[in-house]
Amino acid sequence: MRNWAGTIDFGAARIVRPETVDALRRAVAESERVRATGTCHSFSGVLSPASTVVRLDGLPRTVDVDPDARTVTVSAGLRYAEVADALHREGFALANLASLPDITVAGAVATGTHGSGDTVGSLAAAVTGLELVGPDGDLVRLRRDVDRDTFSGSVVSLGALGVIVRVTLEIEPSFEVAQSVRVGVPLEAVPDRFDEVFGAAYSVSVFTTWQGEANLWLKRRTDRPAPEPALGTRADAPLNPVPGTDPAPCTAQLGVPGPWHERLPHIRTGTAPLLGDELQSEYFLPRSAAPAAFAALRGLGGALAPVLQVGEVRTVRGDDLWLSPAYGQDSVAFHFTWVKDPDRVAPVIAAVEEALVPLGARPHWAKLTAMPAPAILARYPRAADFGELRHKADPGGKFGNDVVDALFPQRDHPQRDRGA
Repeated sequence: MRNWAGTIDFGAARIVRPETVDALRRAVAESERVRATGTCHSFSGVLSPASTVVRLDGLPRTVDVDPDARTVTVSAGLRYAEVADALHREGFALANLASLPDITVAGAVATGTHGSGDTVGSLAAAVTGLELVGPDGDLVRLRRDVDRDTFSGSVVSLGALGVIVRVTLEIEPSFEVAQSVRVGVPLEAVPDRFDEVFGAAYSVSVFTTWQGEANLWLKRRTDRPAPEPALGTRADAPLNPVPGTDPAPCTAQLGVPGPWHERLPHIRTGTAPLLGDELQSEYFLPRSAAPAAFAALRGLGGALAPVLQVGEVRTVRGDDLWLSPAYGQDSVAFHFTWVKDPDRVAPVIAAVEEALVPLGARPHWAKLTAMPAPAILARYPRAADFGELRHKADPGGKFGNDVVDALFPQRDHPQRDRGA
């Protein structure tokens, strides 16, 4: 068993796939060290396993809509594409989706994964309830409106507080989106007209190689008209975000309206390759740092070019989730899709971080970074509080791995089997 990119090997870990919640509770209680996994679409050591790995895709598949509360409670191992299809049939929608819909709800929430939009938070920001299995196999239920501070610390948790079983998400009435792409946009115009560019649609992505020009991907809700910026020209044929790549896997463009879940992602469900031929890193910065970050990355364009497939810039509304990369601030996220060559990519990532860390960069938990644990934690005002929460919820460190233990060491408990 490996991650999607094939760069993380689960080695000798014991793999279990329980088919009931009770079986999951027994597996957790009987194991020394446990980590849960979904689609393994992660590039960082946060995915590295312990001695037992629990796969969530065997659990009962439930999508329970509560129209009055405007929420849906889903099995944590479901992929967003499955949840979206079920919701749309009921006339409801999620506020946003990630670029790839074939990722699990539990994994995306636990790592702070996001879509794009000035008015939209990360996928974790939509969570109103959690049900998870604790270290002794106990079921723990948390609600936003009841548990408040503890809840804010438990949503983006890196899997360190337990195995998530069910997640409750905010929903809204279904809506349609029309997607168009503007090409040949001068790169320097984006930071100069930042608010105009990212306010031009419900969800906006800027794709660039950090040399020359950029493409704007504009996803407009048809019930919320917005003026298209007078930058570049509108594409007259479908495109792939990666220059020169087949657009067939991409969601429909050319301004043709369609259901929210068929437009908000960049990639259509079921079209991603089984093995990823890429590496990824991403950094969240305060929105106010966007002009300086653009200038710094344009200056690195020559160094990026040999190993960068494409870069993407998106905006994310701030939230109050302790370990969310958008905690406490409206953010701009700079994403990098690299060639699959770790030795060549590593020094370029270091150069990117040298430029962005002084501007307040927080790395995406599921993607590559060279930042040491103390530097990462310094970006999170509630990091120490999360360490206390972890100690209280899991005093024996059952749900740790090398990355979690380095970030949030357990007190008065020697490290147990560290796994693979």
